Amino acid sequence: MASTVGTNGGTAQGPDALQDVTQIVREKYGAAARRAAEGAATSCCGPVNSCCGSAASSSAPVPVDGATDPITSNLYVSGETDELPAAAVLASLGCGNPTALAELAPGETVLDLGSGGGIDVLLSARRVGPTGKAYGLDMTDEMLALARRNQAEAGVENVEFLKGQIEAIPLPDASVDVIISNCVINLSGDKRRVLHEAFRVLKPGGRFAVSDVVVRGALPPDLKRSMELWVGCVAGALEEAEFLTLLGEAGFEDASVEMTRTYDVEDARAFLVNAGVDVERAAREVAGRVGAAFVRARKPPAVRSASRPSAGRTQRGA
Repeated sequence: MASTVGTNGGTAQGPDALQDVTQIVREKYGAAARRAAEGAATSCCGPVNSCCGSAASSSAPVPVDGATDPITSNLYVSGETDELPAAAVLASLGCGNPTALAELAPGETVLDLGSGGGIDVLLSARRVGPTGKAYGLDMTDEMLALARRNQAEAGVENVEFLKGQIEAIPLPDASVDVIISNCVINLSGDKRRVLHEAFRVLKPGGRFAVSDVVVRGALPPDLKRSMELWVGCVAGALEEAEFLTLLGEAGFEDASVEMTRTYDVEDARAFLVNAGVDVERAAREVAGRVGAAFVRARKPPAVRSASRPSAGRTQRGA
């Protein structure tokens, strides 16, 4: 029988639910880091190369058991990852390209929430240049070890990897210009807290620019309760309007969600296979409701009270 978790307003509910989510995510991603360090493709929910994403390069991901990852592929522009260590690419578990989304500028300080093997941190460090800095935050010892090894191999100096949870960011108030994240916020058991922490550490006028899995409408209750699908970036994904509301409650303005890919029936069958549900029924219900998105917002230049949600807008893309 599949393990379950309840949710309410972006927060896991039920006995020890938050601790359960954190521990299972830590175990799954620790195992993924070990496989990547050994040169193997990583997978937590899809057939290849990811916990919720796929191969990081623009070339097609290497098939495993004849399948390709259903959540994402071709995340980065051709050549973008060519100079990165292979292990950093293998450990890419994302669903987008937040470094491009964020439009990073030289001299900026950027923080990657849930930095994994370090691919987006290393790419960000290039973009901000020697006068800028890129932080990576991860709670998994194996991922941090892999990321630091990848940093050393890449010879990138303006990078620092921090151990901690995205619900309690170990950085001072107003210390970063940009926050990025790649398919990680959906894994948190307390998304409201994550967004408040992101707001806290951003400088006035700072940018929030993340890639994440987002839901259009409501998922069937049995899927929302599936711990396997939570770890697989689906059950914990926020609905578009809920994401915008939580960003507004945290104090952000100009919030928007741009859908970049919506998963069809075949995609859904692939990521539902180990979820402990009726795959065919669930795939038909999920198809068209779940997809990858760019989520953007900005901290006001002059910080106001976070008590009034700001109105967000939803952009529907490919």
